[in-house]
Amino acid sequence: MCLFHKILVVTLLTLTITFAQNSSDAAEPQQELLKETISHGISFLKTSQADDGSWTSPAAPGVSGLALNALLDAGLTADDPTVKKSLEHLESFVQKDGGIYFKDSTHRNYETCISMMVFTKVNKEGRYQTIINNAEKFLRGLQWDEGEGLESSDIAFGGAGYGSHKRPDLSNTQFLIEALKAAGATDDDPAIQKALKFVSRTQNLETENNTTAFASKINDGGFYYTPAAGGESKAGLTDNGGLRSYASMTYAGLKSMVYAGLEKDDPRVKAAWEWITKYYNLDDNPGMGKQGLYYYYQTFAKTLDAMEVETIEDTLGRKHDWKVELTTKLAESQKSNGSWINNADRWYEGDPNLVTAYALMALSRCEK
Repeated sequence: MCLFHKILVVTLLTLTITFAQNSSDAAEPQQELLKETISHGISFLKTSQADDGSWTSPAAPGVSGLALNALLDAGLTADDPTVKKSLEHLESFVQKDGGIYFKDSTHRNYETCISMMVFTKVNKEGRYQTIINNAEKFLRGLQWDEGEGLESSDIAFGGAGYGSHKRPDLSNTQFLIEALKAAGATDDDPAIQKALKFVSRTQNLETENNTTAFASKINDGGFYYTPAAGGESKAGLTDNGGLRSYASMTYAGLKSMVYAGLEKDDPRVKAAWEWITKYYNLDDNPGMGKQGLYYYYQTFAKTLDAMEVETIEDTLGRKHDWKVELTTKLAESQKSNGSWINNADRWYEGDPNLVTAYALMALSRCEK
């Protein structure tokens, strides 16, 4: 598809969304645009890969793992040369303790989770089963629980985090849950249920599952970064000391609850969904502006896909075909070389390899 043709398709699809958001007429151009946008993103990552199989840095398995996850989500297989080279690179980070991380890293949970998800996707005939089993054991050991001398009532109990910060957070915890589920953990797995305790405490909702000092200060059903170590929200504080909710963490919290087996009628799920319908937006990461925008997109798509939701009706009564709208948004923002980049360069989103990985992971959930 030439650039002019792609622009034309985006324009027509945008008009379709504007005047007939739920019409089946949008399906054909949406799928064509989706396929082409993904193809261009794959091409970029294939050309930006280093000779050693890494992306961005040979000491950044987190970025390389996300890029490889994205390529696998987009349909590449273990036989693809780009994938094979990257798998060999990731294997070089397997440590004696079972973790998969750069030896001096303070991001051991994050890097191991991402790498483990890769290996579960290519574990044909159990080729990577030993690596997966050892990584799973390592992650369970990192989780903040009885092993750290914590009671279940402790505000940090069940979470996962960056070692450099000495406290768990929702971002790391969502990756922990996703990795354990990918490895076969069930809803009632003790580690998943422990993580659910922490996730529930990151929600601005006072319930029997959340009696933290922050629970009732805002009480809007959204989620923030962490209640541990004094609490932190990347969106800042309210005048009464509440930790502001923001979209990327709200979708992360909701997805984690779904993965942990909560049903749609659970008060926590219902409150989170109400927040989402109130603040639905793809122009920015609600609560954070453009910061963390592509991390938001991939979490948004994974969450709605897990919930098997096709259409969202916001609080103004407007219906949104999120797959069509997200495809259009990402097609519009894709660079001519197939990459994406966030000019609000926070959390490494000035790195086109990382941002392209996020975009492809989001787009892979948009197929109808």
